[in-house]
Amino acid sequence: MKTKVFNFLTKPYIVVLTMIIGVLLSIFIDRNFNFFTGLSVALLILWGSKYDWSRFGLAKRITFATVLRSLGITVLLIIGFYIFESILAMYIDDIDISTFDNVRGNFSEYISLMIVVWIFAAFGEEFIYRGYYMKELAKLLGDSKKAWLLAAIIVSLYFGTSHAYQGLIGIIGGTLWHFSISLIFSKNKNNLMAPILIHGFYDTVGVTLLYLNQDSIVGDWIQQLF
Repeated sequence: MKTKVFNFLTKPYIVVLTMIIGVLLSIFIDRNFNFFTGLSVALLILWGSKYDWSRFGLAKRITFATVLRSLGITVLLIIGFYIFESILAMYIDDIDISTFDNVRGNFSEYISLMIVVWIFAAFGEEFIYRGYYMKELAKLLGDSKKAWLLAAIIVSLYFGTSHAYQGLIGIIGGTLWHFSISLIFSKNKNNLMAPILIHGFYDTVGVTLLYLNQDSIVGDWIQQLF
């Protein structure tokens, strides 16, 4: 049974089918089905591979150097994307993060969201979008440098559109942010820990600013400059 499931789910076209089904379920049922569709398939493959984590880019252990490097990259991304999204907001509607308004000033909600961020966003989304989708698409496309670049573009667009509930800025920002991390991952395809840490650190800053009701601080500063 395990072998049959593994052999079926690792066929080249299954990753594309999974992505399509995820989109359809998110449109007609609930947007969270997009995430859980990919997660279900990836976990079944992991189970069928006798828990071979290296298949998803988790062959290396986390090191102090990886943590420091991830922190440095996160700082650069925060500076770049917070300024970019703030400038973009001057010409397009502000990003819609009303879904998380219950976190503002609410410590228990803040802690709960932080747990969700690290388990489902940092680890879960990286495991699915880069560890599964990006790696499998790159293999399907020929496993060359161009194939990895094309896979990064496709998955980044896929990730960005999954944030449509945040408005146009959410889609644009999410796509470009995801593409930036995908380029980092494509240089070391067996080290998914770096993207996981970057994702977690980045979202931690965002959630903390939201809790402190300071999420618009960069945007306000940019508007004063202009």
